[in-house]
Amino acid sequence: MESYVERPPLPGLAGVVRTVWIQRTGAAAYVQRHLPTGGVEVHFPIGGHPQLVGPLTGPEIEVIAPWTTIVGVRFQPGTAPPLPTVLDDLLDQRLGLADLWGSAVDRLVEAMARAATPERALMLLQGHLVQEFRSGGHVDPLVGEAVKALMPWHPVNIGTLATRLALSESQLRRRCLHAVGMSPKVLQRTLRFQGFLALAQAGATASGRRGADGMAGLAIDVGYADQAHLSRECVRLTGLTPRRLLGGDIGRCACGHDHSASYEPFLATRSSPPLRT
Repeated sequence: MESYVERPPLPGLAGVVRTVWIQRTGAAAYVQRHLPTGGVEVHFPIGGHPQLVGPLTGPEIEVIAPWTTIVGVRFQPGTAPPLPTVLDDLLDQRLGLADLWGSAVDRLVEAMARAATPERALMLLQGHLVQEFRSGGHVDPLVGEAVKALMPWHPVNIGTLATRLALSESQLRRRCLHAVGMSPKVLQRTLRFQGFLALAQAGATASGRRGADGMAGLAIDVGYADQAHLSRECVRLTGLTPRRLLGGDIGRCACGHDHSASYEPFLATRSSPPLRT
């Protein structure tokens, strides 16, 4: 039977990793729809070949073989393990980790294959990442501030954001491309949709602004002009309408997985104050 369990990362990865997970397939192959989150992901099949999935701008469909166990790590936008290239070179790309990390991957593959349980394998992967960030992980602090400001809870104009960060718009764009893999505007659109998805999966109640409730109300709450605007963006980012993606009901996901470990930290950023002028 297919299963997918998300959980918070180790404390040593707080601030750089959004969530980690374990996925198991059963007797049948499983069709997985990967959605844009603004960040990169590491997918590590136990006994298989691990991959890094670059920032996505649209859906990626993967068919996972039967009886496969994958442990994964989803990074926050603007953070990634040490890589030999900038992230805009990895946009919408899936690369073997061995091509990026070299022989260290072989040792990690062997250690994780010997792990008694997937949970232990996930701990080994996270421990490796903690060491990587201690020795060479780098986060551009201005891009980190930009990511916080581009969350959907405090809408901001890109030009205004650049001014607040004492950068030109072109400088902000270049730094975001290198550290995130996409322009500030594309990231803002991605995070806006992630905000809607987080509210929907949490079963949140719309604020009722402009008299809208339900899905239309949540769309307005995260900055969409109306439900039609949300629908267009959802199809562009996921390939599905909001109702098909969510199974027709706010408060659940059509895939049946529990994503609370991912959306709860995302929703916690609603209380963060906007960037000061």
